[in-house]
Amino acid sequence: MPDRSTSPKPPALAPAALSQPRPIPPQVVVLVGPPGAGKTRVGETLARGLDWPFFDTDHMVAERAGKAISEIFLSDGEPAFRAMERQSVADAIGGGAPRVVAVGGGAPMDPDSAELIGAQTTVFLDVSEAVALRRVGISGARPLLATSPRAQWRKLMEQRRPVYEWVARHVIVGDNLTAAATAKQIAKLLADTAKTKGQTP
Repeated sequence: MPDRSTSPKPPALAPAALSQPRPIPPQVVVLVGPPGAGKTRVGETLARGLDWPFFDTDHMVAERAGKAISEIFLSDGEPAFRAMERQSVADAIGGGAPRVVAVGGGAPMDPDSAELIGAQTTVFLDVSEAVALRRVGISGARPLLATSPRAQWRKLMEQRRPVYEWVARHVIVGDNLTAAATAKQIAKLLADTAKTKGQTP
């Protein structure tokens, strides 16, 4: 588990609240990571195994906007997308019932979203550049990777990795893991946490 007491705070991103130890709420699992980390597939698999609802904030944004994310970027611009994403993160995590939430790769870069995500049982799904790009492929469905995907992915990861590590309580490297194997690891983390607290995940 990352130690927030010694980890450097990402400048102008991590709210002050994240620097304080917080209780671990097992009822909301949030998956963060770059494009190609497998957040949606892992989240769906984990939620199915736990019999919990699953929320994908990218899907929520697209559904509310009535168009694909790539179209939102083109017609409305990234700021409009980020505003919708911020609301979707709040809606997906809120509610109090057990759930699994996969957030978009850039969602934790918003300070308000970072504070909310960091207060949950958040797992950073880490992945190498080679594996991520093989999974993502090259298409317009990923607006921020549409041009020079390798260079763009690397740039995004350099910016976002400190924040992913900051908000996460657990890190799983998924290069050699299937979605099912990753979900199994997360389920075990939940079970171990619940056992120490005398709860049922």
